[in-house]
Amino acid sequence: MAELDADLDHILPSSVLPPFWAKLVVGFVSLVCFARSYDGDFVFDDSEAIVNNKVAGVVGRADLLGALFFLLSFLGYCKAFRESNKEGTHSTFWVLLSILLGAVAMLCKEQGITVLGLNAIFDILVIGKLNVLEMVQKVLHKDKSLENIRMLRNGGLLFRMTLLALGGAGVLYVRWKIMGTGPPAFTEVDNPASFADSVLVRAINYNYYYSLHAWLLLCPWWLCFDWSMGCIPLIKSAGDWRVTAPAALWLGLIGLICRALCSADRHRRRILTLSLGFLIIPFLPASNLFFRVGFVVAERVLYLPSAGYCMLLTFGFGALSKHTKKKKWIAAVILGILFINVLRCVIRSGEWRNEEQLFRSALSVCPLNAKVHYNVGKNLADRGNQTAAIRYYREAVRLNPKYVHAMNNLGNILKERNELQEAEELLSLAVQIQPDFAAAWMNLGIVQNSLKRFEAAEQSYRTAIKHRRKYPDCYYNLGRLYADLNRHVDALNAWRNATVLKPEHSLAWNNMIILLDNTGNLAQAEAVGREALELIPNDHSLMFSLANVLGKSQKYKESEALFLKAIKAHPNAASYHGNLAVLYHRWGHLDLAKKHYEISLQLDPTASGTKENYGLLRRKLEQMQKKDV
Repeated sequence: MAELDADLDHILPSSVLPPFWAKLVVGFVSLVCFARSYDGDFVFDDSEAIVNNKVAGVVGRADLLGALFFLLSFLGYCKAFRESNKEGTHSTFWVLLSILLGAVAMLCKEQGITVLGLNAIFDILVIGKLNVLEMVQKVLHKDKSLENIRMLRNGGLLFRMTLLALGGAGVLYVRWKIMGTGPPAFTEVDNPASFADSVLVRAINYNYYYSLHAWLLLCPWWLCFDWSMGCIPLIKSAGDWRVTAPAALWLGLIGLICRALCSADRHRRRILTLSLGFLIIPFLPASNLFFRVGFVVAERVLYLPSAGYCMLLTFGFGALSKHTKKKKWIAAVILGILFINVLRCVIRSGEWRNEEQLFRSALSVCPLNAKVHYNVGKNLADRGNQTAAIRYYREAVRLNPKYVHAMNNLGNILKERNELQEAEELLSLAVQIQPDFAAAWMNLGIVQNSLKRFEAAEQSYRTAIKHRRKYPDCYYNLGRLYADLNRHVDALNAWRNATVLKPEHSLAWNNMIILLDNTGNLAQAEAVGREALELIPNDHSLMFSLANVLGKSQKYKESEALFLKAIKAHPNAASYHGNLAVLYHRWGHLDLAKKHYEISLQLDPTASGTKENYGLLRRKLEQMQKKDV
């Protein structure tokens, strides 16, 4: 047993510090690295993946489970290795657990299958002690003894590998059933190299992307939330100085692989092979070798390879310290590297606190990335700074003249600023570039409606619905168009479609109630209002609209209760107080009417209808006072 422990420690050296203090130091440094963003917002893709995801209970935990897999798998293997009498049972248990956790991770992340691959690497090289070079030599020389195979079979490794293979196949099948057979649809801006006509250009650029990922491991200083849309221009000729980067990468990798296979030191071969396996295999799904991926550079695909990089770095410094007497200098360099990387983590963690900091941090890294300017503009627009948002949207369109989402958002802002002609031009160009862009068609319809081009607006709305069948907002806007054209039945049908697709669509419900109220269909308006409040019981605008209908139907008590409830939910709405005052005026509760007229005029002194009604009430009160005298 002692010999086995020493052998394992030779591969994975134990800490210089006692175990408790080692854990404490690692935990403290981890907290320092990421403490700035522990209470940060969900930003960028997190919003879709977690906040707006109906199955976030699974999706939001995938990364956590993937990390938990590594911890449990590593601890389990070490324990199983040391308890030699129970090795097979323990290792098999951790294999099964890794399949489960890897399956959950795979449901939403491209790294899911690689956790199973890394499990296999660790099992083969550390638990099974497979000598890769010796194995290859025996196969090449057709040596039938193959002692390694017998040893692996006796140790249960082949059984565990079979479990992993079957588990991986099962996970792939489940993902295939969930996501369908077709691959995701990516565009040229997502991964320009994969759309290049020349095989040579594709190969050179893929290798350049690999070198960029390697550089981010070595020097993670230039970090960006998105590297697409012109951030990294294509290499199109051999004269581009950037071709030296792939050459340097492959020279380094080939050197490491040769050392891993040909070193005379058995322990060195095993740790180098293990490190390279951890470094390379998790990156393969992101390499464009098996299928097109939707990114140029993605920092998330380096999470798992960073384990192999750290092992190589540790091994390299350990080997260097054996060949020099200046061990203090080596220690200083190591501490310096750790300090710089901790500092970078602290800075980057702060940048991920909210979208404004994250997007602005990318401007200096990828100034040619149209998506960066688009996201900065969108963030500014969401915070109400339309003038600055327009500037960034225009820059996004300049950098990528086919960026339809930037055109759509810019057109929306121009529409709100009543710059309708330019808004129409932008939205028309967007749907010309991408004819199935439903949102742009709808927004184009809104602009055309504002320009009184009703036939064109109706056609745009219909086209939007054609490309997105379940589009409640488009049905709502189509209903508004029909209402403007006095096509009341068509308007009601459109709004009803909106509420069928989205039962909580308050605006559609409100417009139905108001239209039925204005056309004298009080019974229908009341029925629609009650139906709406059953679905959205706390919507004060629906309470207000139904209260108006009930007041006209002389159902004063019920109307009063709804008005008061709406005012409690939204006390500063002048119209709520004004219409409640009208109800009291009709009902004969003149003092209460006077009170709410005055509150309404305090909130909105310019409301002419309220002024007129208040004047009528005052004259009536004066006449009543004269009669009493």
